[in-house]
Amino acid sequence: MPIKKHVLAFFPLLLLSLTLAWPAITLAYDPSASDYGLKEIRDIKVGQGSDLKEIIANIINIALGFLGVLAVIFILYGGFLWMTAAGNEEQVGKARKMIVQAVVGLAVIFAAYIIANFVISQLKEATDVRS
Repeated sequence: MPIKKHVLAFFPLLLLSLTLAWPAITLAYDPSASDYGLKEIRDIKVGQGSDLKEIIANIINIALGFLGVLAVIFILYGGFLWMTAAGNEEQVGKARKMIVQAVVGLAVIFAAYIIANFVISQLKEATDVRS
């Protein structure tokens, strides 16, 4: 029975996230580009003579971006649990703990993003070959 509760709680959350994302999706659409959002993936350029540092930087940025979105989803889910707790202190505590953990995770992701960008920029500067 508890599985049905979680499944039923997932669908309104999915509907809400799609509703909130719809304006961004429609505004990001450029009919002249017709690349269906694959420009970022094409920027990786694996095997096309691209610099290894740039490939690694792009992969790190995509992975950290995905983790950031995942952390925000956990924050939203924790807020949803808190709002539906109906005064149940145990569920409020669980939701608060989830939100705090997600915020700490988001801070770690931001720090990793800053450190990775600094290291990659320093590597690019140190190994830049000028003719």
